[in-house]
Amino acid sequence: MSGHSKWATIKRKKAATDSARSRIFTKYLREITIAARAGGGDLDSNPRLRTAVGAAKGVNMPAANIERAIKKGAGGLEGSHYEEIMYEGYGLHGVALLIECATDNRNRTAGEVRHTLTKYGGAMAEAGSVSYMFKLRGLIVVDRTAADEELLMEVALEAGADDVLGEGDSWAVLTPPAALEAVKDALAAKSIAVQSAELTRIASMQIPLELKQAESLLRLVDALEDSDDVQKVHANFVLPDELLAKLAD
Repeated sequence: MSGHSKWATIKRKKAATDSARSRIFTKYLREITIAARAGGGDLDSNPRLRTAVGAAKGVNMPAANIERAIKKGAGGLEGSHYEEIMYEGYGLHGVALLIECATDNRNRTAGEVRHTLTKYGGAMAEAGSVSYMFKLRGLIVVDRTAADEELLMEVALEAGADDVLGEGDSWAVLTPPAALEAVKDALAAKSIAVQSAELTRIASMQIPLELKQAESLLRLVDALEDSDDVQKVHANFVLPDELLAKLAD
């Protein structure tokens, strides 16, 4: 788990920059469309859609874009039909990679993912070879100054969280997937500000890497995430504190 909350905060800050906003918007719009198609366009009855919309609002996506993506997913507008695909692979130093994609062209996406992995010293893996290492979890990041530890743990655990961990200047609240929204709402009811809330996949075993090794793996992850078709990349390596500090600057 080490470093997940701080890395989530750093990624959120990166997503807020002008150069990244267009690409990030594309990913969130696809997630909103897929969530609306799978569970309908009502946020109250569709937790996945509610999480996706909350994340999109967190990077200041215009409300009109969000509403259009919901209508598109719910069948109210014409557009591309996206499907979800999970690719598995390996990076350098034996790091396992789980790559979540949303695409309207499987062949294009598979080719892009394979090419990027190869370019940065990785390789595609067979289905099931690494996915068993990753467990779907809810992750809520809270700034340490936003809440007292005792109050945060009391509210989060009563609402269904599994654990609250301190990581640097943040708290990481871990939840079962189905409890993510309930825990987030409970924190909001106590005026505990949430930096980010998302469903993620956390590996059961993390590989500690030295600075240069971690930097090379991040170049691969960044290259994969540069693709509009790639929604998220999960990996089982630990970012060194010195790299986290550098990225946070």
